[in-house]
Amino acid sequence: MTRQEHPFAEYIRILGKGKKGSRPLTREEAYQAMRMILAGEVLPVQLGAFLMLMRVKEETPEELAGFIQAARETFSPFGEPSCPADLDWSSYAGKRRHLPWFLLSALLLAENGIKVFMHGAGGHTAGRIYTHDALKYLGIEHAASLQEARQQLEEQSFSYLPLEYFCPKLHEIIELRPIMGLRSPVHTLARMLNPFNAKHSIQAIFHPGYRPVHQEAALLLNDLHVAVFKGESGEVERNPDADCLVQSVKHGELYDEQWPRIFERRHVKSETLDPKQLAAVWQGDIEDEYGEAAVIGTAAIALKLIGKADSQDCAMNMAEDFWRGRKLFE
Repeated sequence: MTRQEHPFAEYIRILGKGKKGSRPLTREEAYQAMRMILAGEVLPVQLGAFLMLMRVKEETPEELAGFIQAARETFSPFGEPSCPADLDWSSYAGKRRHLPWFLLSALLLAENGIKVFMHGAGGHTAGRIYTHDALKYLGIEHAASLQEARQQLEEQSFSYLPLEYFCPKLHEIIELRPIMGLRSPVHTLARMLNPFNAKHSIQAIFHPGYRPVHQEAALLLNDLHVAVFKGESGEVERNPDADCLVQSVKHGELYDEQWPRIFERRHVKSETLDPKQLAAVWQGDIEDEYGEAAVIGTAAIALKLIGKADSQDCAMNMAEDFWRGRKLFE
């Protein structure tokens, strides 16, 4: 008796039919494939094969746009007329060389009336500090649903929601990294989910080659205001010791902008990372030249993205003013 071919086998065959026979998925094919994955209609062996074939060839902007479109359709708040967030901020990489100073950048923006929604995942790679854990040292509890995140944004202008609470299937796939030994396309598409459909989105990559892929996928998705750059350890954090190329989408057009390094000489990496220092630096109990510059520099990129500043100098000056005028924790 001949067994009927599984519907998902078509997408594996497209990707894996040899050097001459294989090709990338179209946007529609990527959309349909991700719909099946999210609906649980794919066998584990098929999912593993699909993810690794995608990993070897790397996703195209069209594939990424199709994946994101399918994922976004699973979020009930997506497309609601009332968006609670001004800025969507992804956090999926974790930090291993420096503390997650970007958290202070996000809180600095929130303190000044900019509603920042952060989403991410943690624990998939050993030896890293993830947002979920670092926030505890700042006295901040993460949300456990999109509804709770909306409430936190209304009350305190900041909310962090782990991926597992709004797209558990994607979280499940990210958690496969220690088993597969490699990242998958989910690490890329998760950064662009923008669950609340915020008008502005800021993303970071670690490998520079992914920067234009994010940029072009955002254009295909009609995301109006997006900025992506090589962040420290792959998080949305500007490295003050290096030049920073920000590639963005503004009103349907592509832009590249070079932000110069803040320091000429590189700082020596700390031997140990203590998340308690985040609160200590915010409180002014200790000084950290690198950390403060990372906070201010990251906030400046966000301020220019959302239109609060029309130049790099203006954005830096505004971020520095925010930092000097920050309110201390009670």
